This record gives sequence, structure tokens and C-alpha cells, in this order.
Amino acid sequence: MTNLAAAQATLAEAAQVGAAGGVARFAWLLIALPALGAAVLLIGGKRTNAWGHLLGCATVVLSFLYGTLLFFDTTDLDPQRRVRELDVFSWIPVNALQVDFGLRLDPLSLTFVLLVTGVGALIHIYSVGYMSHDADRRKFFAYLNLFVAAMLVLVLGNSFVTLYFGWEGVGVASYLLIAFWQHRPAAATAAKKAFLMNRVGDVGLAIAIFLLFRDLGTTQYTEVFARAGELSSGTLLAITLLLLLGACGKSGQFPLQAWLPDAMEGPTPVSALIHAATMVTAGVYLVARSNPIYDLSPDGRLVVTVIGALTLLIGCVIGCAYDDIKKVLAYSTVSQIGYMILAVGLGPAGYALGIMHLLTHGFFKAGLFLGAGSVMHGMNDETDIRRFGGLFRYMPVTAVTFIIGYLAIIGFPGLSGYFSKDAIIEAAFGQEGWRGWVFGGAALLGAGLTAFYMTRLVLLTFFGEKRWEKLTSADGRAYHPHESPSVMTVPMIVLAIGSVGAGAFFALGDNLVTWLEPSLGALEASEHGVLPHALVPVLTILLVAAGVAAAWLLVGRKPVPVTRPVRVALPVRAARADLYANAINEALFARPGAWLARALVFVDNKGVDGLVNGTAALLGGGSGRMRRLQTGFVRSYALSMLGGSVLVVAALLVVRFA
Repeated sequence: MTNLAAAQATLAEAAQVGAAGGVARFAWLLIALPALGAAVLLIGGKRTNAWGHLLGCATVVLSFLYGTLLFFDTTDLDPQRRVRELDVFSWIPVNALQVDFGLRLDPLSLTFVLLVTGVGALIHIYSVGYMSHDADRRKFFAYLNLFVAAMLVLVLGNSFVTLYFGWEGVGVASYLLIAFWQHRPAAATAAKKAFLMNRVGDVGLAIAIFLLFRDLGTTQYTEVFARAGELSSGTLLAITLLLLLGACGKSGQFPLQAWLPDAMEGPTPVSALIHAATMVTAGVYLVARSNPIYDLSPDGRLVVTVIGALTLLIGCVIGCAYDDIKKVLAYSTVSQIGYMILAVGLGPAGYALGIMHLLTHGFFKAGLFLGAGSVMHGMNDETDIRRFGGLFRYMPVTAVTFIIGYLAIIGFPGLSGYFSKDAIIEAAFGQEGWRGWVFGGAALLGAGLTAFYMTRLVLLTFFGEKRWEKLTSADGRAYHPHESPSVMTVPMIVLAIGSVGAGAFFALGDNLVTWLEPSLGALEASEHGVLPHALVPVLTILLVAAGVAAAWLLVGRKPVPVTRPVRVALPVRAARADLYANAINEALFARPGAWLARALVFVDNKGVDGLVNGTAALLGGGSGRMRRLQTGFVRSYALSMLGGSVLVVAALLVVRFA
């Protein structure tokens, strides 16, 4: 099927939208429950401290249960009837701009509902133990609830305006969560950095929405997707690139990836929530949701694919050089989201594969972050993996669940990452010509690098010598590693189970691909490519094995210094400096922005204020001098009148006889 035919088929399906009824009539509860929890905890204040965390968990669990009910209700429908909409209320009725607050209940949105509420509920439960000693635990759960509610608005909205509302809500909630420990300067700075860099992407998304409304007069998905063919090729390209800019901001893709690792300054459950199931997946959702538009713009899809391939390599390279357990996982997220963006950039050959990897990633990355939090919990909040070692014996549940997540992310055969990431690599090699070699090669190289830095992380944390025995933490305490309480380990076990079986469930029998067809269209597997399909999995496994072996040779079989070497090769220094992304952003944007601000302040102070203040001084000085003429003596006034009369008469005579 050609691109045009595929687009026409997708548009025809997009136009067949039914009204939600039955169980789906109350779908607004999915958003209302966590939003109500956030409102109660924030308005109730300290009076809710004793039970606030329980309410925060209950609202998300109830949303998950109701989402599961909606999921099974939708599976009972014929595939062509699985796209339904629910109008909640009239939101923006302003002349031609008529926007209803409505929900789109289709396989794609319900998939995200289950991911956000399911993984989100586990993270909430984990947070009960992790934040047990925090005086503001109630406020933390309020922010978590707010975050989940905003994310649900984003994925359930039936228009680009509703999506944008949830998009901004997620940005605000992420700012509050990253800066939760705002007494730490690093956390406050990281929150501001994330907020500002996301605003760059948000501007792109907003302009794309403006263009859609200008040319189509609507922002509703159903109408936009059905009429996307009316847009000119230039407008389509501009919209796809602007949507991609929004996706780069939220999903930490090049060139807006620098905020995401810094977000690790927030509590570890925040890292798990943002990096696994919610915020960073929003960009992938946006591109996948807009698939009828991208199907009509091959050039737009090509740019998406290039950004994904470039970002996944950037994340892998930097992840190899870090010693902070959370930042290694953060750059791993940058890389894995790069795989997803690469996949959805492939169009009909990759939309469903990108979503599949997004789902499996939600399991193993959330498990890895919660495992990192458990390690920190038992190691005085230490994050430097060079100060760990031999923790398997002291934290067996954490170690086993973490290792399962590690095996899943590197694509160990049979685990979830094997089915999702390897499918993306195969689809990339399935492209014809140079695209197959470039995108397939990037994805394959990323798999080897992922195996290297993740193996290094596991070896330095759970195996080898106990480097922590002769050390003390930053606050002077000795290390006493211990297993976390069950309220933390149970969610990790559940996520480990998902890391093992989710990929097989989604892939075998094309369960997920078939389920997503009403939203994303049919998966178009490439019959040609630069490499035989049977050869790609073999190459992937060999490169992954090489990455594991390289990590073992470097850190697994010899002592590791507690202090990382200072004198290293240039590539390592560049990776430790985030490939100079922060330096480039500072040179190109931060410093010129500061100079511009100073120049504008100077113009304002010396120019605008000078003009205003000068005018005031002139009037004030003039009035002061004129005030001296008001003496109060009648003879002075009479003399003034006489003088004035003489001047008038003289002027008249001059005019008369001139």
C-alpha cells in the first residue's frame, strides 16, 4: 500500500467516530478522581497529613480499576466501533473557535490510561515507604495526583487544545515535583531548567495548533484528521516539524534533552513517574496520535526519524561515562525514548512498534528507577555507584528485580525489551537505501552501548568488592545496606513481572498491533531492506553480548577506584560533559539572552525612564519657577497686567503698520 493510500485509509477510519455510552459515559472519572485527590490534599493542608498518602494512592488505584473496566468494555466492541468520543462540556465557545472539553476513548488513549494509572499506582504505593520520613509527604502525594490527572487529560483529550491543556498541566506538575526539595539549590535550578526548556517545545506545539485552526478552522482530532489532505505540502511540513519540537521538549530529545538528567534532583519516585510512564512518553504519544498528518508528510517523518536516531546515540554515549546511578538511568531514558521516536518516524512501519516499546519501557524503566531508589534508601541516599559494590547479599529483592529490568532493557531473549526494541531495530533495517543503513546501524549500535553501560551499572552496584565498607556518606554516617520494606519491594516485584512477560504478551499473535489498528492503522512490515530479516536478531544479540563482555572486562574482573580517574581521553571527557549540550545551550541561548536582557534594561533605564523622568523634571522645574510669580501682592499683579497690556498693544501696532 502506498503512503497516499495508507493515509486515505487512516483518514477514513478517523472519520468513523461514535458517541460514548454505557460504562464509557463516566470516563471523566478517570481524570476527576486524581484531580479531586490533589484538591483535597492541597486545600485540606496539614489536617490531611495523617491519611493524605492513603487518599493519594486510592484515587489512582480507583482510576486504574475504572480504566481496566473501560478497556474490557472496548474490547467487546467490533474494531471499527472502538473509537468513541464523550462530550463533557462546552469549553471555549468563541465565534469560530468552538472547543468542547471532550474525551477520545480509543485503543491508543486507553492503552496510555492503563500505563499511566497502573504504573502510577505502583509508584504511589512505593512512595508511601520512600517518603515516610518526609514532613511534607501529604503535599508530595498531592503533586503526584495532579501530575497523573494532567497526564490523563493529555492522552484522553479529543482535540489538540485539550491535549495542550494537559500538556501544560504536566509541565507545571513536573516543576513542582522536581523542585519538591527546593531547599536544595540543585533541585530548584533543575526544576527551572526543565520548565524553561519545555516552554521552548510548547511554543512549537502552540504554533502548530494555530496553523491547524487557521487552515482548517478546527482543532478536533476527528475533523483535523479527516481534512488533513486539504493542507498544502508546506503547511503539512511546518506542522509536523512544530509538533516534533513540542515532542522534543517533553520527551527530552535532541536538542532539548539537557533538562531531563537534571530532573533527577527530585525524589526518586518522581524520576520513575516522569521517566517511565508519563511525561517523557507524551512526545511519542503526540507523534503517534498525529499519524494521519505525518502520513501525508514523508519529509516530516524523515526528520522525526533522524532526531530519534541521533538522540538514542547521544543518550547511550553519555550513559557510558556517568557514575551517578540515577543519571545513568536518566540518559538511558533519553536513549530509549529515542528508539520510540525513531520507530514512530518510520510511519506505518513503526507506529505500533514505538508504542509497544513505550509500554515495555514503562515496566522495566519504572522498576529500574524504583530499584535505584531502594539502593539509595539502604545506602544513606548515596548515588555514586563507585561507592557501592557487593550489595546483592544485603538487598536480594532489590538486586533480583533490578537485574530483571536490566536484562529487559538490554534485550535479553525472551524478556520484554527483546520483543519491542529488537522489532524497532529490524524495522529500521527494513528501510530501503541509505535510510536502512543509517537508522538500522544507529539502532544496532545503541543496543550494544546500552548493554555496556547497563552491565557496568549492575556490576558496580551489586557485585564485586564492598567498596562502601571503609567509607562514610556525605553526612559522616557509616553505610549499613539493608533491604527496603515490603511497601517498596512489592511494586518492584510487580514491575519485574511485567518486565519479563509484557513483551511476549504484546508481540505474540500481534496482540498489541491488532488492538491499536483503529487508532494507528495497520502495521506495514517491510518486505525489502538492506539486511535479511533473519540476520538482524543475530547481529543484535552478538552486539549486546559484546557490550556485556566489554563491561565485564573493564569493571567486572578488576578493582574499581572509588574516585573516578581525572585524566581520561577526550571522548570520555566529552561524554562526562553531556557532549557539551549545556555549554552549547549557554553559548547560543543563555548568554545572548542575558546580554539582550541587560541591553533592554539599559534602554529602559536610560531611554524610556530617562524620557519619562526628564519630562517630569521639566514640568516640575517649570512649575516651580512659575510659582515664584505668585507673590500675593496686588501691586505686582497690576504691574504684570499693565506690562501684558503694553505688549499686546505694541504687537497690534506692529501688525497694523508693518
